[in-house]
Amino acid sequence: MTDDTQPIRLTPETEHAGQRTDRFLADMVGTLSRSRVKALMEGGHVLRDGHVLREPADPVRAGLCYEIRMPPAIPATPRAQAIPFAILYEDSDLIVLDKPAGLVVHPAPGNEDGTLVNALLAHCGDSLTGIGGERRPGIVHRLDKDTSGVMVVAKTEQAHTALSDAFAARDIDRTYLALAWGILSPASGTFEGAIGRDRRDRKRMAVVTHGGKHAMTHYRTLHSFHGGISSVECRLATGRTHQIRVHFSTSGHPLVGDPVYLRRIPAAARALPEDARRAALDFPRQALHAARLGFTHPRTGESLLFETAPPDDFKTLLAKIA
Repeated sequence: MTDDTQPIRLTPETEHAGQRTDRFLADMVGTLSRSRVKALMEGGHVLRDGHVLREPADPVRAGLCYEIRMPPAIPATPRAQAIPFAILYEDSDLIVLDKPAGLVVHPAPGNEDGTLVNALLAHCGDSLTGIGGERRPGIVHRLDKDTSGVMVVAKTEQAHTALSDAFAARDIDRTYLALAWGILSPASGTFEGAIGRDRRDRKRMAVVTHGGKHAMTHYRTLHSFHGGISSVECRLATGRTHQIRVHFSTSGHPLVGDPVYLRRIPAAARALPEDARRAALDFPRQALHAARLGFTHPRTGESLLFETAPPDDFKTLLAKIA
């Protein structure tokens, strides 16, 4: 981990000569992305032999001293707000939490505050050392507003870079619990299909043949209820927007309560007893819970694994459809 209060000094060898400076510095430091180094250079925070070097593509010169002077992190734009959330683990590098359903992860138009980021700013305070030059939490992955469960958030630039790389390399154990309409056949398997923006409704995602991103979801049926609803364990091989929700709805088994991908009463609802059918049809959000998250700690190398039970509304629904 770098110490942001001390300059980082590097002297390239002959083998480094001619490389782009931003690439050389990012590779040698290891905890700064190339885009971050580029921003630092353009901001006048990189020196070569005592002179400011602003051109990221400038070729490296062997034997000269390159110096990165990390600026102090500026306050994040979102304001800190005291919003309660369950903490599963926390240290100086990261925080693991159990996100409640209904909590938006990041501020956006229509949800400028009252988000998880606002809550993290209040909780973490000065323990956020700065990511991308801004004192903010590093959102490595997201859960939809109405999806509950385990999330990891970086508190340092090093942790953010390492965890982002792990997610991109699929070196993460992510397991979800879902309730889907109908009985899946086969009972376990894999949904695979590129996901992109729905051309007919830009608020929805869809399995597409052109322009999407590869997506793969492994699933296993845990239990079926009256032949009308299945409890399913899902493991993500990729992490696309609405991935589980899209794959299940495209297969004809939309998630119970999904406000976006469930647009009519499913035929499978007729198989349920009246009380169970009413409870499932009235469930106000997608029945999806991020139940398990495992990863390697970016600094210590320790294997970490966290599991949480679904929230009370999910448990109540299970009891009513059983």
